[in-house]
Amino acid sequence: MSGARDAGALLVNLGSPQTPTRKGVAQFLRPFLLDRRVVELPRLLWWPLLQGVIIPLRAGRVARAYQGIWQEGGSPLRCYTERLAARVQEQATALGQSLRVRWAVTYGEPGIAGELERLQGEGIETIVVVPLFPQYSATTTGAVYDQLAVFVKGQRNIPDLRVVKRYANLPEYIAALADSVRAHWQTQGRGERLLMSFHGIPQRCADRGDPYPNDCATTARLLAETLQLAPRDWLLAYQSRFGRQQWLLPDTESVLAQWARSGVGSVDVICPAFATDCLETLEEIGAQNAERFCAQGGRALRLIPCLNDSREHARALHALIHRNL
Repeated sequence: MSGARDAGALLVNLGSPQTPTRKGVAQFLRPFLLDRRVVELPRLLWWPLLQGVIIPLRAGRVARAYQGIWQEGGSPLRCYTERLAARVQEQATALGQSLRVRWAVTYGEPGIAGELERLQGEGIETIVVVPLFPQYSATTTGAVYDQLAVFVKGQRNIPDLRVVKRYANLPEYIAALADSVRAHWQTQGRGERLLMSFHGIPQRCADRGDPYPNDCATTARLLAETLQLAPRDWLLAYQSRFGRQQWLLPDTESVLAQWARSGVGSVDVICPAFATDCLETLEEIGAQNAERFCAQGGRALRLIPCLNDSREHARALHALIHRNL
């Protein structure tokens, strides 16, 4: 890898609670929902609403949901991200490359600044930062840029930071997604429809210039082309709405309800915006939406796992890091 001598890579995921408890969830939600990138409301309005209503009402419910998916090493997001970084490290080591791979989260621990300082302490001057959000949005990748800016401002000896803004159309990423769908079909059978469910953002974010919908459309189109799907065989939709404002459409719940009522019996759902499985994939799609789909007349909704710590995912990210070095 040309230029990879004494280089580092930092994979950054969103984050999750440290414990599946009401307190643990509250400690995670507070900085997450106070980030202006995530909630664009005046602080004087949002702070009392968050502290007095949102967290008290949601913390217990979210904690119970986490308890249903919690793994021995912690949340699925944390476990998979840690193992994914190790896989990318193994790939680089096997190729004889002196690349140090670390991982961090935007909210919680390990934090971005701490891991960058750790790499610097090991003599690393060139660092590729890879936000694990293939489709760029100010609500996710933008928040990583914010933290990097704060880190840089406090440094005297600033490292050579190279940030991956997006990889929505990265060939290796698209190939890994397609391979995961084919593997699912081979073991579980093929559903009548494939739903590509991306995390939603408020419509006003897109209206103000957030390119996220375009990136999602690019990934969905390339995946459909790679799988040679006919237009009627698949659809893009958005999940995880929050609050009363208008979010991107179509929304996943409505699409699934319409399909179930129209006689579609089986649906496969893939969530390309999520690098690793988490509450939004395992609980929201794999449990809640699967139950609703069947209750509305469907026969089976099957969640296709995220790329997680698969070798194909590690190869895709390694290729991405390679290109940025």
